Amino acid sequence: MSPVSLRTADRTSGIALFALTIFTSAFLLFQVQPLIAKLILPWFGGSAAVWTTCMLFFQMALLLGYLYAHVTSRSLPPERQAWLHIGLLTLSLLCLPILPSAWWKPSGSDDPLWRILGLLAATIGLPYFLISSTSPLLQSWLARTRTGGVPYRLFALSNAGSMLALLSYPILIEPTLTNKQQAWSWSAGYAFFVLLCGFVAFRSRTARVLETYEHFEEGDGPALRDHLLWLALAGSASALLLAVTNHLSQNVASIPFLWILPLTLYLLSFILCFESSIWYQRAVFLPLFAIALGAMAYALSGSAPDATFRKQIAIFAAALFICCMVCHGELARLKPAAKHLTGFYLMTSVGGAIGGLFVAFIAPRVFNAQYEFPIAIFCCALTVLIVYYREEPFRVALRSPRQLAWTFAFAATVFLAVYTTKNARNEVSGAVVLVRNFYGALRVNDTAKSAEQDATRELTHGTINHGEQFLDPKRRHEPTTYYGPESGIGMVLRDLSTGGPIRVGVVGLGTGTIAAYGRAGDTYRYYEINPLVIQIARRDFTYLSDTPAKVEIALGDARLSLEREQPENFDVLAVDAFSSDSIPVHLLTREAFALYLRHLKPDGILAIHVSNRYLDLAPVVNQEAVAQNKPVLLIDSDSDQAADTSEASWVLVSSRRNYWDKPYFQKVSTPIPKRARLRMWTDDYSNLWQILK
Repeated sequence: MSPVSLRTADRTSGIALFALTIFTSAFLLFQVQPLIAKLILPWFGGSAAVWTTCMLFFQMALLLGYLYAHVTSRSLPPERQAWLHIGLLTLSLLCLPILPSAWWKPSGSDDPLWRILGLLAATIGLPYFLISSTSPLLQSWLARTRTGGVPYRLFALSNAGSMLALLSYPILIEPTLTNKQQAWSWSAGYAFFVLLCGFVAFRSRTARVLETYEHFEEGDGPALRDHLLWLALAGSASALLLAVTNHLSQNVASIPFLWILPLTLYLLSFILCFESSIWYQRAVFLPLFAIALGAMAYALSGSAPDATFRKQIAIFAAALFICCMVCHGELARLKPAAKHLTGFYLMTSVGGAIGGLFVAFIAPRVFNAQYEFPIAIFCCALTVLIVYYREEPFRVALRSPRQLAWTFAFAATVFLAVYTTKNARNEVSGAVVLVRNFYGALRVNDTAKSAEQDATRELTHGTINHGEQFLDPKRRHEPTTYYGPESGIGMVLRDLSTGGPIRVGVVGLGTGTIAAYGRAGDTYRYYEINPLVIQIARRDFTYLSDTPAKVEIALGDARLSLEREQPENFDVLAVDAFSSDSIPVHLLTREAFALYLRHLKPDGILAIHVSNRYLDLAPVVNQEAVAQNKPVLLIDSDSDQAADTSEASWVLVSSRRNYWDKPYFQKVSTPIPKRARLRMWTDDYSNLWQILK
């Protein structure tokens, strides 16, 4: 083989090795995101904010990785870069396997955000930092050596590996592997990556730098305005991504599928826009962009009709993809020469981190309601408008089609700002209480729904009613919403009221409505993770103060609290821990079921509230009861406007063999639907995809 052929073969193999390493790092980068989030989700109440906080950590770690790649590629010679990277890769092996220590489980009412960030830093911090730096670092090595290549095409390859990882998780990984198996498999994959990346670094340490590297790309470097536009476009897309994900997770279900779908579409837009300029066409996407922003704004307004689970996902997913295509398409149009690629990646990661900080950190601490979504919509529109305005044709060609288009876009942006502001104000107008923390936004309103119905006070979490009480002193003792006398929990408590004093445990406080059934001598012990809910229930509602029963409240996650306590010997244990319309999965596993039985008397009753618009939870509870050889009953109750009660579904489990045979219960019992191939949920395995309605 001739020397030329040998050099060509070496060049091809070198590019292939770079590509394999970048693809592997990207795959691992996005496999670990849903994996680690699912591992720690039960420790923090199953809240949708856990994923948002994880996303904040991932974006900050990505920023540090890009900063590391930018600084080392600019300030260190190739050999020193290589040895530094090899040393860090070797050190990161000490973090394996990536199983979080139980030390990080919360024990009090401190802000979970800082504990989650610390947990992630200690568990996957260094490995995540290194794999996040791989793509820009290796691309910079490739761009400045005689190996040649197309660095920005490798950026698209990196995003393709990321998307493959995300798609494979809910389809292949989550349904087949337990959490521990996932963690060990990822750790093995990371060890392979360390060997692969270490070899590339070792091989690149002596690669000859192009003598013309400083001048192989002609033209001036990017201006300050270019850096600011990179940041703004990346930040707008990131904020919109997290806002959409948070909305779906909080109001549908906090499950990996609803974490992964928006992120996959976000990455797909990156891939298409940076792989080739043919995918993003302004003439196609600009009209769609206007429609997408309007559709999201309308869907968030109170005037939008109720949509099914699939329609909600379709609307927000399609709109997010279109907006990301525009932001990333414009970002790709503004990308600099390969010489400046690490700076470009750094600014895009800064923008992504700012978007994440705004949604996950700033908004819950500054706003008393969820304003970040409409703000993200407006900022996205404004940023794209600015990008268009900076182009020369729009400023010099008066009355041209482009000028008219820009004028229309400006007017549409102003209208969008007014519309979203008006909707946000309408959403919170008349509220008695508006508060917010890590666990979500809470609102208290006084309302009269019809002429036949007395005025009530309502607690809302997100978009879901968490309890109501009549304002009339003569009626405020009446149990309402999901806890009326004909509901499953109401029937059980009324049946037991014929005997002596009882001890009742309740997972999830809400307004404290269940305490309306309390009698003198009874004890009602509540478990509530959100301190703001406790404040509201005690201050703005009177169920807890009016009941003659003794009331106890344990602050913290119910699972963790029950694990620390001695058996409580409850006659009834009611599980009603909604977070908006999503369900904390860790409260419905085999281990949780066993924990509930440990705290019940031998003849005690477990009542689990399974009302949900999107998830069929009854078969999950039934499977757990059958495994424990416990009789089970499903009671569906209808709404009654005059009594202010809602449709409710309760699954009741008892150790009394003939308890459910009473005509009182049999008359209202409902057959529990079957779910084919439903696998029992455990702390190590769960899959909400199987029970979506």
